Amino acid sequence: MERPIPKPGERYTDIKGKPYQILCVANYVRTKEKMVVYQGLYGDFECFVRPLGMFMEEVDTIKYPNAAQTYYFERIGAKKAGTIRRQTEPEVNDVQPHKEALAKEYPQADPALLQFLDADTLEQKYQIIKNLGASITDRLIDDFAVTLDLVIPDGNVDIRYQQLLSSIRTMQKFETNRFRR
Repeated sequence: MERPIPKPGERYTDIKGKPYQILCVANYVRTKEKMVVYQGLYGDFECFVRPLGMFMEEVDTIKYPNAAQTYYFERIGAKKAGTIRRQTEPEVNDVQPHKEALAKEYPQADPALLQFLDADTLEQKYQIIKNLGASITDRLIDDFAVTLDLVIPDGNVDIRYQQLLSSIRTMQKFETNRFRR
């Protein structure tokens, strides 16, 4: 029985039990060899490429005598001959099912920071920070400082807030005078 070619969105596990998702099956530009492009659904969500033939190979039972699966990569939730399918993971044809995992690992940026990054002038940036007032946090101060290439020393939030505002005013003063002669 020939195995079906992987399709985008399908999930597979390798012989070590790590989950992957198929991004696409591509052609190598020189030889037109079919290549499977897939992404790990763990760790840093790295992407990998492997020739289709290698992706579809059966496990070398001499090299891996205790392998729990027949192929190096097996589709998650695929029916096996003579067995009743037990769905261990929902089948999803979404090419980015790891969004939830990414959201846990990388929470959304603060809206004030996004507004700050979109601001065109130092005056706009100053006003955004000024409007935050008492709701500013150490994390936001650090984020603002990094984007401006500033170092605001650790300490009391109120003092750090004032140092940030003062630094922006100083930057404004020198930036407006920089091109004058």
